[in-house]
Amino acid sequence: MSKIDIGINEQDRVKIAEGLKRLLADSYTLYLQTHNFHWNVVGPQFRELHMMFEEHYTELATAVDDIAERIRTLDVPAPGTYKQFASLSSIEEVEGIPSGKEMVDLLTHGHEQVVKTGREVLKMAQDADDESTAALVSDRMRVHEKTAWMLRALNQ
Repeated sequence: MSKIDIGINEQDRVKIAEGLKRLLADSYTLYLQTHNFHWNVVGPQFRELHMMFEEHYTELATAVDDIAERIRTLDVPAPGTYKQFASLSSIEEVEGIPSGKEMVDLLTHGHEQVVKTGREVLKMAQDADDESTAALVSDRMRVHEKTAWMLRALNQ
């Protein structure tokens, strides 16, 4: 197998991949949390939240694959276990079943955290002239910013 030569030095590739691992872990944790809330939401907004959470976790399922594949494209192994995700994620696991309003608040903060993690990775990618990672991360940030805005609107 030939050595990777995509115009990004090894040190930058590894640094960017490490950032992407954190973004992947945050995204996967948010995916699990959203799926859990989809299954367990109750109350007067049940139908609306149940359907919205399904849209969100479906979108996140595609996103985690895209992020993991970018890590592999940089020639670095992608994390794939709960243990790895738990150690890399900055999103806290939720105990018990919160109310629908609390679910919305928790998911809002989760999406905002993914944006913050994305900002860190975006800067690394830009500094290394890694346009492919920058584009992926920028697109992810835009989705999470919009989702957080929509979630915030529910609890106003």
